[in-house]
Amino acid sequence: MNDVYAVSAAPHVKQDISVSSVMWQVVIALTPALLVSIYFFGFQTLLLTLYAVVAAVLTEALIQKFRKVPVTISDGSAVVTGILLAFNLNSASPWWLPVIGSVFAIAIGKQIFGGLGYNIFNPALLGRAFLVASWPTLTTAGWKFTVPMSNLFQSSINGLRNLPSNIPEAITSATPLGVVKTLRDTTMISNNMANTVMDNLTGMNTLQDLFWGNIGGCIGEISAAALLIGAAFLAWKHIIEWRIPVSYIGTVFVLTYIFGGINGLFSASIMLPFFHILSGGLILGAFFMATDMVTSPVTKKGRLIFGLGCGILTVVIRLVGGYPEGVSYSILLMNISVPLIDKFTVPRTFGEKKK
Repeated sequence: MNDVYAVSAAPHVKQDISVSSVMWQVVIALTPALLVSIYFFGFQTLLLTLYAVVAAVLTEALIQKFRKVPVTISDGSAVVTGILLAFNLNSASPWWLPVIGSVFAIAIGKQIFGGLGYNIFNPALLGRAFLVASWPTLTTAGWKFTVPMSNLFQSSINGLRNLPSNIPEAITSATPLGVVKTLRDTTMISNNMANTVMDNLTGMNTLQDLFWGNIGGCIGEISAAALLIGAAFLAWKHIIEWRIPVSYIGTVFVLTYIFGGINGLFSASIMLPFFHILSGGLILGAFFMATDMVTSPVTKKGRLIFGLGCGILTVVIRLVGGYPEGVSYSILLMNISVPLIDKFTVPRTFGEKKK
């Protein structure tokens, strides 16, 4: 048939870009965060990342062989899944944890739906959710450091650990969000003590440590600076755009300023929202996971709504839920709503008039 009669779905503008080139550029963008994790945690993080990547690639190849479909491990999508899965783990995790997580992420989170482009959930986040549900202690506790934490942050940890003996120990890890969660949930200490610790946590020294990576956390989430370098690279390459990250992070900023304080509405310092943005996996999730081209909306309005929903869910889980971090679950929950969001945010056809 002559090309003039060929019918295809919009858009009809082509770019000289492929899935493979996108995925390998994402790998490049994640490299600074990996290097920073090696500096702070040691080469154990590199080994855990390699375990996750190898398990993801092998799982994808075996399942595609079994399904008798083309093996596409060279496109880099399984490598990205393995890296992101490892980035969501504790640096002291045993070697088999990223292996099991990657197998689950590829088999259940991706291939069971038909492969890349058909999966409903972000595979790496689904793999992490499986690990947290199955081995919560190994996944969320036992953080270690190769360099000392900031004095203010360490004093905050020690202050909470030296509480009277009748107060149950609530800190399972020396992570910033874990300390804040303890402050909000522990009612047997005075507001003055809680506010003092909170002031330490939102001080400039601690925020600087959060920005550069000298703090407790998962392998790939600790350094906001390294992640922002990678995000800037992806934005420069037009692989990600601003709507989801800005609406996501902006929502977290506003809500944590309003509701994040201990003594009621607007009782928090203006620095607390920056603490929430730099802590945990928010930067990693907003730029590298929520923007996943398969599991995020395709419409511009839809992306803003998606980021808004992720921000609301993240703050609700962090401040009200029983878990100090909410990024993973917020993105997974919003993944479910993507088809509905796209359905109701389809832009009007050029020239069409409202009824």
